[in-house]
Amino acid sequence: MDTLYSVKLTDIIREFNLEILYAPEDYEKILIVADDVNRPGLQLAGFFDYFDSSRLQVLGKVENTFLERFMPENRRQVFEKLLSKHVPAIIISRGLDPFPECLEMAEKYKTPVLRSIDPTSYLISALISSLKEALAPRITRHGVLVEVYGEGILLIGESGVGKSESAIELVKRGHRLIADDAVELKKISANTLIGSAPDMIRHYIELRGIGIIDVRRLFGMGSVRQNQTVDLIINLEPWQEGTQYDRLGVESLYTTILDVKIPSLTVPVKPGRNLAIIIEVAAMNNREKKMGYNAAYEFTERINRHFEQSKLNLGN
Repeated sequence: MDTLYSVKLTDIIREFNLEILYAPEDYEKILIVADDVNRPGLQLAGFFDYFDSSRLQVLGKVENTFLERFMPENRRQVFEKLLSKHVPAIIISRGLDPFPECLEMAEKYKTPVLRSIDPTSYLISALISSLKEALAPRITRHGVLVEVYGEGILLIGESGVGKSESAIELVKRGHRLIADDAVELKKISANTLIGSAPDMIRHYIELRGIGIIDVRRLFGMGSVRQNQTVDLIINLEPWQEGTQYDRLGVESLYTTILDVKIPSLTVPVKPGRNLAIIIEVAAMNNREKKMGYNAAYEFTERINRHFEQSKLNLGN
């Protein structure tokens, strides 16, 4: 997948506690731009068609056993063909010892060689997961992201409609704040968005008339969260007389962000409405829908059965 973002190789080394077997002097400048990794089995056999040289290369027990069959000179040729493609790094799993020919060619082509004690499949899975998140397509939206009963609720709407006030009330009721004002959204899979706050404003919230407050310090560590999947979008808008608002909830509405469809609904705001309770109910209702129960559908079916029974009684 093409990406506009990158992650430093040094960040990967720290995150996965990788041992540096060889690294050129400027390895801190190496950036990873591919959100996938490669086990170069076919490449060790000489097949380089469709080879993505921007991926991290992971050598495991299978590759190691295959290379043991080669004479040193043949192994040198194999590693030269691989490393001449200027891959970002080679990671050896299971704590295996590197072949001298690998280190020799790595030094020639200035390619870092790293080692992990983790099993190959686990290492690859963890690397891909980390890279998918770090290099995910992203966008920043104006709004407030809160976690309510395990559901990520993105509150949107015009300034002053009550998003931040609703978030504070939800925090007081035991829920958690993820981001206020600016929400960074990342697409980590075909149907999953994760939201977080920019570092500069993380844990802060603005309340008109009071100013900026630090939610973490005021309400404790349990009142905030680093990131959260976006499960429901609630658009808060001022109540407009004469506007027909959905009263049954039979129709499923969605908002598309980064090509991901997220369930959404519109909640009209006017004095006297307890938005925190409405948002709590919306979160619980959304969980029920994901678990296969839809109260609006059941209510509609009950009404239909009532009318059908009434027609039968009139006919008799």
